Amino acid sequence: MSGYNWKDGIGPRDRRPPRKNPAWQGIEHNDFGFDEFMFFCQYLGTNPDVAVNTGSGEVTSAIEELEYANGAADSPFGKIRAANGHAEPYGVKHWCIGNEMYGDWQIGHMSTDKYALKNNAFVDAFREFDPNLTLISVGAVGAWDELIMRQCADHMDWISEHFYVQTRDNIVEHVDQVPNNIRRIAAAHRKYREEFPELQGKDIRIAMDEWNYWYGPHVFGELGTRYFVKDGLGIAAGLHEYYRNSDIFAMANYAQTVNVIGCIKTSATNAQFETTGLVLKLYRNKYGEIPLKVEAKRPYSVAAATTADGKFLTVAVVNPTRETVKFSFDVDLKLANSGERFEIANDDPMAFNDPDSEQKIDIVKSSIGNVADGTTLSPLSVTLFKIAIEE
Repeated sequence: MSGYNWKDGIGPRDRRPPRKNPAWQGIEHNDFGFDEFMFFCQYLGTNPDVAVNTGSGEVTSAIEELEYANGAADSPFGKIRAANGHAEPYGVKHWCIGNEMYGDWQIGHMSTDKYALKNNAFVDAFREFDPNLTLISVGAVGAWDELIMRQCADHMDWISEHFYVQTRDNIVEHVDQVPNNIRRIAAAHRKYREEFPELQGKDIRIAMDEWNYWYGPHVFGELGTRYFVKDGLGIAAGLHEYYRNSDIFAMANYAQTVNVIGCIKTSATNAQFETTGLVLKLYRNKYGEIPLKVEAKRPYSVAAATTADGKFLTVAVVNPTRETVKFSFDVDLKLANSGERFEIANDDPMAFNDPDSEQKIDIVKSSIGNVADGTTLSPLSVTLFKIAIEE
């Protein structure tokens, strides 16, 4: 992002200039640019979150990008958008003011105080254009955040945080890395709220817009690492920790989608969900929306929620051990005697899916009867239960 010119990615695709990525190793062909990203988000039914270049980029270019996205069709850059086939504004609400500007891998890497000045200048210009945008500043727990949270408190709505973890031989330790980091970042921001007078009366939430495992050889091209059963367990445990801290996390965006540390891997002709992708798919489609307080003993991770209509209880459990364990539902709700069960499991923590091979790991649906008697959890498993709540 810090070396990216958004104008390279608009207009006729066969006339867009390929660019060498100055921060990483690859080539940006610019075949998938701003309008393609907007179409992709509309197709998925999700809201776009756009980062602007605060490295080599300046306020003027960012405002031009904002106008291209949200300006009227008769505005200077709205006219260009309309000429490219999109007369109606996209109405992009979420904008990140740069990305990881604390890192020396970024083009235009700068000190914290200089980023604070740049952030505030960008935010002033964005709010002049539209005061109702959600603006997200660059964060990093520690000295960077301690300055940014104080100097930019009036110039941000949310603050971005990132973390990546690597591999551990011990499966429980490998899984725990993800929820431990989520808990660490949440605790830091709760402390900022207590200690910094500039944050009094404000509710600056965390946008964890990059988080994942990142280790191993690049099997699927640049940064195309493979994921295993033990990684899926960690992502599920991480989701549980987000739910427990949903008062302070505004969003949590697994990074990334396809091939590059992605939850989907492709070959020339096939695509396959990684174990991490299966977890994200399962929770997105089946897990509830109203969190409930739960208690569980380590090393097991448990989360529970009701559906928005209050008709179903969903309970998700991560068993990071190699043992089959007994699980019972001890809840202050009247439950139906049977329900649905969804399981992602494999006895091998290093099992994986490959796009050109037979699928080894999937979401397996079954039924659970005699809820009052409890059930068992498979070794190395993520299990999600959906049970009707009776009146």
